Amino acid sequence: MQKKSKDKFKEKSFKRYLLSFKYSFDGLRYAFYHEKNLFLLIIFGILELLLGIILNVSYTERLIIVVLIGATLCIELLNTAIEASVNLVTKEKREDAKHAKDAASGAVAVFSIFHLIILLIIFIPKIILLFR
Repeated sequence: MQKKSKDKFKEKSFKRYLLSFKYSFDGLRYAFYHEKNLFLLIIFGILELLLGIILNVSYTERLIIVVLIGATLCIELLNTAIEASVNLVTKEKREDAKHAKDAASGAVAVFSIFHLIILLIIFIPKIILLFR
């Protein structure tokens, strides 16, 4: 019996890979509809890309913006996963659960601050040139 279950997990079928993508998109869909911050981050990301086009930022700057947007979304998804995991462990108000959720949220905040600083470094010189 144990051999069958081990073989099941070792099997590298195309269906298994397709299912992994399905589960990933299920997680994205859940986060998109249940986490308002993720929706806002997507809107801000689109606005950043549009502003980059309007201000005619360089190819390298566009790449940096895309990486920042992607990393911010990933960190927000990890925050969502941590919060859901903590909620699975305990429904009661516990100080250690609060610390775990707050730390995950803090990671999003720290990265978002650096994201904003980098955007300002990219966009402010371009905006100044518009008004000269």
